[in-house]
Amino acid sequence: MKRVLSVRSSLRRLPLALVLLGASGVAVAHPGHGVEHGAFFSGLTHPLFGIDHLLAMVAIGLWSLRQSTALRRATPWLAALGMIVGAGLAVAGVALPGVENAIALSVLLAGVMLATLVRLPGAIGGTLVFAFLLVHGHAHGTEMPANASFLLFLAGFTLTTLAITLAARGIGQWLGRRDSRVLRVAGGAIAACGAAFALS
Repeated sequence: MKRVLSVRSSLRRLPLALVLLGASGVAVAHPGHGVEHGAFFSGLTHPLFGIDHLLAMVAIGLWSLRQSTALRRATPWLAALGMIVGAGLAVAGVALPGVENAIALSVLLAGVMLATLVRLPGAIGGTLVFAFLLVHGHAHGTEMPANASFLLFLAGFTLTTLAITLAARGIGQWLGRRDSRVLRVAGGAIAACGAAFALS
């Protein structure tokens, strides 16, 4: 029991620790090193300021709670892998058609999956998580600051992706024990946001 509480406590502190780590990188930047530090901090904060990215990761983290043990454990890592591959494609100059529409659709579908608390086979659920975050990662890679280190930018947004997904799962676990309707309402709200993004 103590170990479980310790893990939950650590997960709650992870997002704050990552932000502080990024901030410290900027604080110690000196002339000639600002691009490197800025790349990491930019990657670290980028998912936090894009509401579509944030909603997709939160929905996926919450949805994963009701999946098989294997898929639940793999979800944060599949999300991070999707982001990495998507960003890599963008940096390599590989264009994905309709990325903005795909991002809106991923938010909508992730919200619907959460609202219905649908359980999917591991292969299908894992593929969807990877595909959803791949388009988000492509957008991140496209928006990477000029002259920034790709590896540092990648490290920053990968850490934030893991932190958000894990934190959402931890919060959802606490909420779900009380009333699963809260998760359904959250899913409905996220799906509505995705629909609004698609129509805008």
